[in-house]
Amino acid sequence: MAVANQEQDEQIESESPKGERRRSLPLALIAAIRPKQWTKNLLLFAGFLFTLDKTQVLHSLSLAALGFGVFCLLSGATYIINDIADVDSDRLHPKKRFRPIASGDLPIPAAITAAVIITVIAAAASTTLGGRFEIAAAVYFFLTLSYSFWLKQVVIIDLLILASGFVLRAIAGAWAINVGISAWLVLCTLLLALFLGIEKRQSQLLAVQKGRQGGRRILNEYSTEMLDQMSTIVTSALLMSYALYTIQSDSALKHHYLMATIPFVLYGIFRYLYLVHRRGVGESPDEVLLKDKPMLINIVLWAVTTAFIVVLSH
Repeated sequence: MAVANQEQDEQIESESPKGERRRSLPLALIAAIRPKQWTKNLLLFAGFLFTLDKTQVLHSLSLAALGFGVFCLLSGATYIINDIADVDSDRLHPKKRFRPIASGDLPIPAAITAAVIITVIAAAASTTLGGRFEIAAAVYFFLTLSYSFWLKQVVIIDLLILASGFVLRAIAGAWAINVGISAWLVLCTLLLALFLGIEKRQSQLLAVQKGRQGGRRILNEYSTEMLDQMSTIVTSALLMSYALYTIQSDSALKHHYLMATIPFVLYGIFRYLYLVHRRGVGESPDEVLLKDKPMLINIVLWAVTTAFIVVLSH
């Protein structure tokens, strides 16, 4: 137990500003929009990846990249707004108290101004990607705001809203390059997001049960047994849905070797569960994507293999 506590203290120290020195306003703003979290927006490239054989690659890639940029700006603005709403509870949290707004490095008036400017820039950029993309981006933005101020305190709904944000990213990516939306893409994205959200709640609950301060009130509505059952159901459904996608979907009938990507998905899920339950990183999915080399290699291999199959078997 002493070793575990020491490791936790070292992790908290490593994520806090050295010596708790105040950050300059520009650096505080950059930290507030959480660039590390932008890995979630890579889902906007899913539609591009699975339609490489149908699109003009460079043109579609540029549109998907622009959509990615828009969602990075929108998510950055919502992170700022969320931190303003949670400033009091964040100041009690061992790690979140070092966030720019909670620590005082980014004054709330400056944070509000930055959020408005970023949102306006994102809205202007989204107009170049068509009306459907604008709708998806707007729904994502207002749904995220609803989550920040209300829905994150409603049991089960909080998980579904988080998952909906991922689904909207995938849909927006398809609409940005003007391709159809596969029901399989929506289903697999929804289940993957639920899987990540449930594991995150599980880690948060365990931390609070061990005495950590600053936990969300919604955690009182969950139990480890309930989350374990939810995780089992969603993980099984995710694996089955992806396997069926590679066998029975229209894409699978056209690209006969998509089944070859199943081992990468299996490994990714099992590796994530290992990292959550043995390494305690479930509260920070972005850290898994950015810092765990086996996971990074696995994702790259999955993407390269998928692209190779889609391009060469059409």
